[in-house]
Amino acid sequence: MEFFPPKDQIGEDRLWQAMSAFRSLKPDFVSVTYGAGGSTRDRTINIASQITKRTGIPTIAHLTCVGSTKEDLNKILNKYKSAGIKSILALRGDPTNGPESEWVSTPGGFDHADELVALAKTEHDFEVGVAAFPDLHPATKNFELDIKVLLRKEELGAEFATTQFFFGSHKWQKIVNELAKHGSKLPIYAGILPITNHKQLNRFAKLSGTEVPLDVALKFEKNQDDAEYQRKLGIELATQLCAELLDLGVPGLHFFTMNNSAATLEIVKNLGIN
Repeated sequence: MEFFPPKDQIGEDRLWQAMSAFRSLKPDFVSVTYGAGGSTRDRTINIASQITKRTGIPTIAHLTCVGSTKEDLNKILNKYKSAGIKSILALRGDPTNGPESEWVSTPGGFDHADELVALAKTEHDFEVGVAAFPDLHPATKNFELDIKVLLRKEELGAEFATTQFFFGSHKWQKIVNELAKHGSKLPIYAGILPITNHKQLNRFAKLSGTEVPLDVALKFEKNQDDAEYQRKLGIELATQLCAELLDLGVPGLHFFTMNNSAATLEIVKNLGIN
């Protein structure tokens, strides 16, 4: 389950309500996102450490290279460790103007996530996860390069990957098959985003560079003002995708919860895995 750091007390109350609802599912871990340029850095550290203390569920804190020097990243990793966090998701992070905009280097910092993997693993001994891109990395749009980068991150110590959200189970399978050809043992957890309305679909697809199949787009364009139709459609599509992935042997489903439990709980119930 993935959460983002809340901005205020109302948001924090909502997060803990969701966490309480999810405890019955006994998730393997939860992850806490990290804002662009470190904009939610302190909140990420605070919430991630509180989740572990209050629930006992292992927590993975995100960390990006955006706007940080190597010295900054070392300090953040030390703060994570002091807070009892043992795992991170090492990401390059999106440029300020979105995933498809030009990357701006930080003097004394890192330009690629593999450098962050090496730092977190060799100098701080964290468990390290990384990102995978079923619809290709938005900055390169090159499948062969994406595979090469994943293999390099595994070589440097990455122990698992979680994907961006996507719509076709065959895209997850393609990544897994190609990695296997190279002898990779890297588990690829499938990122699942329950889309519950048309605007959300367009916004998140643009942010992540996810390709929306025409039939899915047309279904969401239908009855845009019918909130219940949109909600049920999103849950139905996510349930179908998860079922296909489980049949294919996916090692884990990683739900982007948006700090709300309802849709994820309904999907898990539909799957009969709770």
